[in-house]
Amino acid sequence: MNYGQILEALDQASLFQLYRLHAAIGNQLDDPARIDAVKRALRAGQEIRYFVAEENRLASGRLLELRRTRAVIENLDDGKRWAIPFYLINLDGHEADIAPRPSRPLDRNRVKVGEIVSFRDRQGQEHFGEVVKLNQKTASVMVDRTRWRVAYGLLSPVIDGDAATDEGSVIAGVLVHDEDEPTQDAQSRQGALPLEPECHSAAGR
Repeated sequence: MNYGQILEALDQASLFQLYRLHAAIGNQLDDPARIDAVKRALRAGQEIRYFVAEENRLASGRLLELRRTRAVIENLDDGKRWAIPFYLINLDGHEADIAPRPSRPLDRNRVKVGEIVSFRDRQGQEHFGEVVKLNQKTASVMVDRTRWRVAYGLLSPVIDGDAATDEGSVIAGVLVHDEDEPTQDAQSRQGALPLEPECHSAAGR
């Protein structure tokens, strides 16, 4: 499935048409037959890849428990436990990245956490850094030890990840302070529920 082509078509859709598709896709995501098919292919202890929407990338996890509508997993990077909907699990190994469009600015769907990007400041100086957070209209980019908030349209992908670090000066208005960052965990906004160490869900479905 070519996500880029689908998004190009959706760019022409009205807000109502987008909602209508959203409702139809929601029905498919909640289809018991589809959920059961995924559950039959899973087993406790299995390593999986699942999609983190707020980071636009796949994460690695270990399956701990199968529930009626959710899988309890442990993130292999930080050890946190989550109860995630089955539709987040990339069971068939599908590609998750959406390629940038040639000669077009990047947007929220085409940037992911961990990606190396470049941008120019108001003096025209180029900076290279790593995307550490995706906000609604901007990406938080770490350049050396300084965090910048940059509009998606001002970012450029770096094909060669060996870009040199840049020690340019900070410009007022683009440096992100801690109070600018929301405290809600990213995964809790895309259907994943954080679990206590005893593996009890904080909220159930």
